Amino acid sequence: MLDRGYVGHYPGTAAPGRTGNFALAGHRNTHGEPFRYLNRLVKGDEISVRTRDATYTYRVDQILPRTAPRDVGVIRAVPRSLVKPSYGYDAPGAYLTLTTCTPEFSSAYRLVVWATLVPGR
Repeated sequence: MLDRGYVGHYPGTAAPGRTGNFALAGHRNTHGEPFRYLNRLVKGDEISVRTRDATYTYRVDQILPRTAPRDVGVIRAVPRSLVKPSYGYDAPGAYLTLTTCTPEFSSAYRLVVWATLVPGR
């Protein structure tokens, strides 16, 4: 949905399927609500990202239910929360980060869902 303007790709983050962190932001309410039900994802869920050239599958493995909007660590190449450092990763990999506001109808905090690329899919 990037091509429709509903989801934003954080500048400077990786492209889909590449090593690094492919980080996206989307609204839960308004602007097409692309991440309306992001809070329903659970560990093990699969997320497909389709580009013109390929489809990449990521598997959800971590969820940070609430962090500060200024927690820029969540979108670094090796994502790790600066506010809650027990959430995130320690080594380079191919990551997908999805961020949205929480609680619903508020922009007080951010909900972060992390997934890792499933090789060969």
